Amino acid sequence: MNDAYNSIMNRRSVRSYKSDSVCEDLIKKITEAGSYAPSAMGRQPGKIVVIKNKALRDKLELLNARVMGDESKKPFYGAPDVILVLVDKAIPTRVYDGALIMGNLMNAANSLGVASCWINRAREIFESEEGKAILSDLGIAGEWEGIGFCILGYAEGEAPIAKPRKDDFIIYA
Repeated sequence: MNDAYNSIMNRRSVRSYKSDSVCEDLIKKITEAGSYAPSAMGRQPGKIVVIKNKALRDKLELLNARVMGDESKKPFYGAPDVILVLVDKAIPTRVYDGALIMGNLMNAANSLGVASCWINRAREIFESEEGKAILSDLGIAGEWEGIGFCILGYAEGEAPIAKPRKDDFIIYA
């Protein structure tokens, strides 16, 4: 099989990270792959926001934990780097388009030896006044839906083993 297929088949969500940050060159490759995700009518309605500022990263993690209802949680699992995916709220296919961006980010990361995990609750964060203020501080104007956070880093320990696929996952008709 080819490298792309093998990378897709072997990608796993990682929830334990070393503290080493991902180098800028790899972040650029991963985000470029995200920017090439398909989108309805080729609109490219997303924004990919690389969060390198630790204070902002920590604030977003706290807001994420708050949405979960437990501020003691660490939903970014110690990952040193975070990528936020936003999509224009006016686009009817925004959730699908954003999900494709997230998939490209995670598959590209895996192919480059970088661990990742999709973290939810971005929608709730950026619907809040505090989340909207963060976007404004970043110079992001308009109405945006948070699709997810793609956490990145190097796995601490072995990657999880894939669960067996459901018997009825694939149906031929």
